[in-house]
Amino acid sequence: QLQLVESGGGLVQAGGSLRLSCVASGGAFRSYSLGWFRQAPGEEREFVAAIKRYGGETRIADSVRGRFTISRDNSKSTVFLQMNSLKPDDTAIYYCAAGMGLISSTLHVGTAYTYWGQGTQVTVSS
Repeated sequence: QLQLVESGGGLVQAGGSLRLSCVASGGAFRSYSLGWFRQAPGEEREFVAAIKRYGGETRIADSVRGRFTISRDNSKSTVFLQMNSLKPDDTAIYYCAAGMGLISSTLHVGTAYTYWGQGTQVTVSS
């Protein structure tokens, strides 16, 4: 069973940057597609970014395209979310997720992922 642990969240001013990391253990990391989702208070969980296994394809939500980048380092069993030009609307708990057998059309679907981390808080002040 795969365990996921996120880190790198914090408080940052608008326009700033953060880099989230999610380290996996307990499974064949390179076999999993990985996603980042976020949930703000009172809001539904929202897709942010995803990267297919072996890192061949990525998908980015329209709301963060051009500001956020997802990448993975299979040698370190880690997926990253680089967040630049942060806005107050980016404030949320950010979760990483892992799933097997995802196809391009399901990368943004939360229910397609099997394993989830505990989340890391990102707060962007205006």
